[in-house]
Amino acid sequence: MNVPVSHRAELLATLKRVFGYDSFRPLQEEIITASLDGRDTFALLPTGGGKSLCFQLPALVRDGLTVVVSPLIALMKDQVDALQTAGVAATFLNSMLGEKESRKRLAALFNDEYRLLYVAPERLMVPSFLEKLRQWKVALIAIDEAHCISEWGHDFRPEYRQISDLRTHFPGVPFMALTATATERVRDDIVRQLHMREPAIFVASFNRPNLAYRVVPKDGAYSQVVEFVRERKKESGIIYCLSRKATEGLAERLVADGIKARPYHAGLTDTERAENQESFLRDVTKVMCATIAFGMGINKPNVRYVIHHDLPKNIEGYYQETGRAGRDGLPGDCMLLFSAADVAKLTGFIDDMGDDQQRRIAREQLQQMVHYGESAGCRRSELLMYFGERYPNANCGGCDNCLSPRETFDGTVSAQKFLSSVWRARDAGWKKDMSFGLMHHVEVLTGANTERIRKWGHDKLSTYGIGKEHTRPQWGAIGRELLRLGLLRVAPGEFQTVELTEDGLTFLRERRTLQLTRPMKTAAAKPEKRTGDIACDEALFEVLRALRREIADGLGVPAYIVFGDNTLRHMARTYPQNEREMSRIPGVGAKKLDDFGAKFMDAVTKFLRENPRQVFADSFEPAAPPSPHAPNPNALNDTAHKSWRMFADGKNIAAIAKERGFTEGTISGHLAFAVEAGLVVDVSRVLTVEELERVRPLLAAHGTVSLKPIFDELGGKIDYGRLRIACAALQHGK
Repeated sequence: MNVPVSHRAELLATLKRVFGYDSFRPLQEEIITASLDGRDTFALLPTGGGKSLCFQLPALVRDGLTVVVSPLIALMKDQVDALQTAGVAATFLNSMLGEKESRKRLAALFNDEYRLLYVAPERLMVPSFLEKLRQWKVALIAIDEAHCISEWGHDFRPEYRQISDLRTHFPGVPFMALTATATERVRDDIVRQLHMREPAIFVASFNRPNLAYRVVPKDGAYSQVVEFVRERKKESGIIYCLSRKATEGLAERLVADGIKARPYHAGLTDTERAENQESFLRDVTKVMCATIAFGMGINKPNVRYVIHHDLPKNIEGYYQETGRAGRDGLPGDCMLLFSAADVAKLTGFIDDMGDDQQRRIAREQLQQMVHYGESAGCRRSELLMYFGERYPNANCGGCDNCLSPRETFDGTVSAQKFLSSVWRARDAGWKKDMSFGLMHHVEVLTGANTERIRKWGHDKLSTYGIGKEHTRPQWGAIGRELLRLGLLRVAPGEFQTVELTEDGLTFLRERRTLQLTRPMKTAAAKPEKRTGDIACDEALFEVLRALRREIADGLGVPAYIVFGDNTLRHMARTYPQNEREMSRIPGVGAKKLDDFGAKFMDAVTKFLRENPRQVFADSFEPAAPPSPHAPNPNALNDTAHKSWRMFADGKNIAAIAKERGFTEGTISGHLAFAVEAGLVVDVSRVLTVEELERVRPLLAAHGTVSLKPIFDELGGKIDYGRLRIACAALQHGK
């Protein structure tokens, strides 16, 4: 299990050979390096950020078995199918398997025939299974969807709590916890529940730049949905609804209108859910109408849109659900239909909760969701802010408010009326210092004749009936904007009442002016081409997509297991007709090239006999490598650059490792990257001239695909970290 962490060349070679990619996504390499170093690791990467590779790649370069704890049977099968198609020895054990098949897989595990094993948490913790696990040379335990272990998470699962005892059974095995959505509180709880020891913690940006966000006033919801879906009739999408009844009704209406749709919710039988999910994964069904029961762990990369037919209960769930679009990095559309009626419906559900604390939290979460829906600011910035991240740009170019900024108007008088109503109601009637709900003030301003208004004497207020220039929904939106602007706040207590803030009082006293935002307008459903789309020959793309479907059906797997849309679009852009060209396509690993390459190359060749080759303005051809003597500091990530800077400032490798909480091998790897980037590294502080000269002929003989032969021939006298620096220096003319 003591695998050298500086085998970057070996990792990259394996990444290309097995998975077909030339480089890592953000933080993947650092996470993998820390894990191979034997450290516990916590990784928070957004959906589509490549979490699975963080434990799959180490499993291929280290001895022993990687055990992956997964919450869903469908997810296990999906990932194992994908790995086996790529030539990786992986399996799963769960209740889907018959006794004969289970025994067969157990025997193979005892014979060390697998690199990865997927297992559910409830099976993992059975004493008899734990005993078997101790005999299988476990090298890493990876807990996927780790937020399920935390009661503070949005998808807590009691069965995950069982694995909190796992550390006592495997004290010497490194753990890896992975999730796509977790607040700081949830992250801390995951680390505590898993008894992780000084883990290396990696938190990627929550930004999904390929997703476009829009909020549309709900106005004839079914017509809005149908228009949106028909504009994307060849694409897969998910429509989230609040209730089981709504999912079934919507699916039935879509089918009646010729759209292939199915429902998914917890009230269906296991068989029905499995059949509907399988149909969606294989692109037979294009639209899944679902409650929040659908989605976690569904590794379908080509979901092109997510519609929220009803208002989500909280931002965390909304972010997680929108994240199911565009997992392949290609553009995805996220549309939320927003209405005050949905707010009222959810408020009613909250009022029926029995626990005061639950009600308080649910109201706060709903208020955040309403603020997001009505905000005139950048949607992306609002989402990132919720997770404690600041979006650096004023305009994201990928949300409705940034693409079509909302109109503003002089709201000074409207704000004065609303705030005055709140102030005057506080001291009116027979009980002083009372606060009232936002909609109560809306009714006062619009002159409603209700028993509650008469009871409190608010029909006698000077503000009663002075706001008939706006409708009730418009006044409601104005009141919520005043909350967002900090002129009003929700008063403490059980009920959602509002009161003036100091800023609100100052606004009234000093007669300040204020710009307010016009209500949202219904947006067109037509998709727009956005950053991240891969221009290609669309006719060839459809040919390749049909071929992929045919191959996948023959194998009995979802189409994306063969190749993802990203890979097909690169094929339809570059027209590969030989193995060298095909091997350069992202996502084409060695086994997939052997198994499927010839069929796709034949399809390209046949297509070009009848159709001209298109030329695209922006090229995806790899750039020529920079001169080894030309410094390219941008080639370094922030982590490596910091280590290089500390070394350049005079600190040695041991001191840097201690200060940064990394191993010396990791810091050596950072310095090797700096050498390769052309930055100045005083190699004489690490290696003698004699050591470099001993490495030179061995490097020429063995290359850097694996440093183990060089290490062995040197008798281990130069550790892997320094050996990595030596090879970089010799190759780059130092």
